[in-house]
Amino acid sequence: MSVMKGQALVFVLAMGFAGFIGCVVSYDRPPARNDISVLQPKEFSSTSPQQVHISVAGPDKMRISWITQSSAPAVVDYGTSPKAYTSSVTGTSSSYRYLLYKSGQIHDVVIGPLNPNTVYYYRCSSDSTREFSFKTAPAQLPIKFAVVGDLGQTEWTSSTLQHVGRSNYDMLLLPGDLAYADMVQNLWDSFGRLVEPLASQRPWMVTQGNHEIEKIPVIHDTPFMAYNSRWRMPFEESGSTSNLYYSFNVAGVHVIMLGSYTDFDPNSDQFKWLQADLGKIDRGKTPWIIAIVHAPWYNTNCAHQGEPESDLMKEYMEELIYKARVDIVFAGHVHAYERFTRVYNGKADNCAPTYITIGDGGNREGLANKYMDPKPETSVFREASFGYAELEVVNATDAVWTWHRNDDEISIASDTVWFRSLSSNPACKL
Repeated sequence: MSVMKGQALVFVLAMGFAGFIGCVVSYDRPPARNDISVLQPKEFSSTSPQQVHISVAGPDKMRISWITQSSAPAVVDYGTSPKAYTSSVTGTSSSYRYLLYKSGQIHDVVIGPLNPNTVYYYRCSSDSTREFSFKTAPAQLPIKFAVVGDLGQTEWTSSTLQHVGRSNYDMLLLPGDLAYADMVQNLWDSFGRLVEPLASQRPWMVTQGNHEIEKIPVIHDTPFMAYNSRWRMPFEESGSTSNLYYSFNVAGVHVIMLGSYTDFDPNSDQFKWLQADLGKIDRGKTPWIIAIVHAPWYNTNCAHQGEPESDLMKEYMEELIYKARVDIVFAGHVHAYERFTRVYNGKADNCAPTYITIGDGGNREGLANKYMDPKPETSVFREASFGYAELEVVNATDAVWTWHRNDDEISIASDTVWFRSLSSNPACKL
């Protein structure tokens, strides 16, 4: 991949720089907890729907995805009352092989048109023993996002998900590193079961991280096979040619999901797609713009310094993001929390995005608790704790961000800040 050129040199220089300025331990935090594995319930048959999750697929449609161990109809029956299904849609089924592993039947059905801010009840594969429900997002502001990255499958993950489930959010945004399967495909199944109670009720919009690549030279040359097969996002609806980057509108927010681990140089499809996507945004309809990557463009943690997925992507794309007046850029990858001020080209800029790293969902690798010292002025808040965040976009001009630390089992609001949209700032008009 072209972005990998010079990786070794960049890494060496960055590590030298980090060593020169020094690293300090942020907090004495507990280590990562035990892994957990969610097995298929014994009462399930081979055609029982499991690992159910939903994602938006256009302004008034929802994609329902689930797995059965053997062949079953790719059908979703749904309606606005329990057990009373007034509509039925048939979709597609597929499966994949990874070395000796063969997945179950992966079903994918897009339903709609749906009314906004409405609860729908549904069943999958005509299975009457399992009824699910979801609520569509509102058509207009306000809207509340839950934001969490680098989830994994540990006891910390379970704690994080419990807190997220109590937050009454409308949509979840996940900046990569979902299951931490790392080529052990059964862990994708476990992860699907782990998140199903939440992901079947609200749309989960995700992008990929490095743990989703799962490429083995010579033996298995196709990257992202499990991720692309299991977590299909609305890339085609946004004019993208890849499930690794896409965009969508919800309420008054335009959300852009970018791919840190596919080509992003100026000649790449992703770069050209981003240019076109940004050019289509109507700030009258979506006064807020959020972008999401996995590898952070700004990072004062000692972990993951000098990686091309961060440094070169920032070099190529930061100007596009800045000139489009993107409000916030979320990232994961670094297993800690950090919020920057509005920054462009390394300097504070009132018309630039706020950069936030939230790779602290509960992964098995533990926390990255060493930060560069002295702390740059552009870094406002940083802490190595597990947690999640809420972004409530109140109206066209104001939004409130709250990061919740869950290190101590209790969800504690530890960083709260109000944002003003760049589209409402006369000084930022282009």
